[in-house]
Amino acid sequence: MSGRFETRAFDAGGRIGELTVPRAGVTVETPALLPVVNPHIQTIDPAELYTTFDSELLITNSYILHQSDDLREQVQSEGVHALLDYPGAIMTDSGSFQLAEYGEIDVTTEEILRFQHEIGSDIGTPVDIPTPPDVGRERASAELQTTQERIDLATRVKEELHEEMLVTAPIQGSTHLDLRTEAARHADTSGLDVFPIGAVVPLLNAYRYADVADIVAATKRGLGTDAPVHLFGAGHPMMFALAVALGCDLFDSAAYAIYARDDRYLTVRGTEHLSELSYFPCSCPVCTDHTPEEIETMGADDRERLLARHNLHVTFTELRRVKEAIRSGNLLELVDMRARGHPKLLDGYRTLLDHTELLEQSDPVSKDAVFHVSAECARRPEVYRHHERLERISVEGEVLLSEGSPNEAYTETWRVVPPFGPFPRALSDTYPLTVEVPERLDRSSYESAAAGVCTVAAANPQTSFTLAHYDWPDSALERLPERVTVRQLG
Repeated sequence: MSGRFETRAFDAGGRIGELTVPRAGVTVETPALLPVVNPHIQTIDPAELYTTFDSELLITNSYILHQSDDLREQVQSEGVHALLDYPGAIMTDSGSFQLAEYGEIDVTTEEILRFQHEIGSDIGTPVDIPTPPDVGRERASAELQTTQERIDLATRVKEELHEEMLVTAPIQGSTHLDLRTEAARHADTSGLDVFPIGAVVPLLNAYRYADVADIVAATKRGLGTDAPVHLFGAGHPMMFALAVALGCDLFDSAAYAIYARDDRYLTVRGTEHLSELSYFPCSCPVCTDHTPEEIETMGADDRERLLARHNLHVTFTELRRVKEAIRSGNLLELVDMRARGHPKLLDGYRTLLDHTELLEQSDPVSKDAVFHVSAECARRPEVYRHHERLERISVEGEVLLSEGSPNEAYTETWRVVPPFGPFPRALSDTYPLTVEVPERLDRSSYESAAAGVCTVAAANPQTSFTLAHYDWPDSALERLPERVTVRQLG
């Protein structure tokens, strides 16, 4: 990669990183949002994005500029930074969105890449084929091959230009997860710089967050750990925590402007219509200086600008909240909280945890604490890692696994704490076994603890184990091997 991507903090699959964009002379901290700027319709002045919202990177459409009789000569003469009056880094899309919408575009990959380079784009994009969800495998495979051929062409064009413009390698494959992994492996070997996951907007619009989670996980399996991942078209703040926990680093959003045009007000729990609000549940400058009624009675242009500003404030605020959660080690607690805002987000969270073994690869081995706040917590990477470690522990004699006090009649007494299960008492003050749990645990926590008992018993087939428990449900006790003696406490 010609643009360096370095990571400095992790939590689950999420990371705080730095993407160096050489042509712009800037380093962008990730996770980062790229506001979408339409060169013809600018709801917010791009300079304001930089000064007010600290936006270091935006995205605009080079195909619109290429096809525009009004703007093409100007942008070729002045450059895209001067045209937009934006001092940060600029990424340009290639027209793939228009290809998805209208079925054809009047430009080739080589033409648009050379045009992007000519106008001073800092990150350019080839024309990939955005295969929609749920199409047949034959079509998805054929269109993926075309995209891969264009990625190879983009690599050659970049080498010929001998410039520092970063170039993306879009990853397609529809909802065929093995094709997404294959596409990611091909992209990872291309020598290109940023890796957008394409054609997920229809899934996001349909709230199919579980499918998005599977696609991101499949993509991550094919990419190297130093590959910055861009989730194309993901601009709603309600799903940032989930997407970042999966390992996405860059997002682009036209939602702030599109929703404002339709009098829609973004929150981290969803979208509200201005006419349905009596109070603003936000403390951004727009919401503290105005009431919903005041904004609703304004002219359309003023109303749109104010709503767009609010939408940007809430979006950038959520990204900062996600970064702080990564730094503090409680990103999954934030995902859990956001998942309670919409049933489909909960589906996405549960699917995220289907890929716990992938998250565990980057999840820190030590944090401040684990808070067990829902049934889903039993499937966190920390629990997965603990059960893996139990496979490597040898213990002999007669071992009591107890939720109560030690018993000298046994060779050893281990503690048992759901959802982790058993562990030597000497580890009681070590992370993550200092977990904070509610007094009323859910069934899945006990079942996870029982799985831990099964693991240590299988790893030590000559050892005698007794489990002493307080009112474990039958669904957990039924999972235990017959050779584990069970004793009720209290």
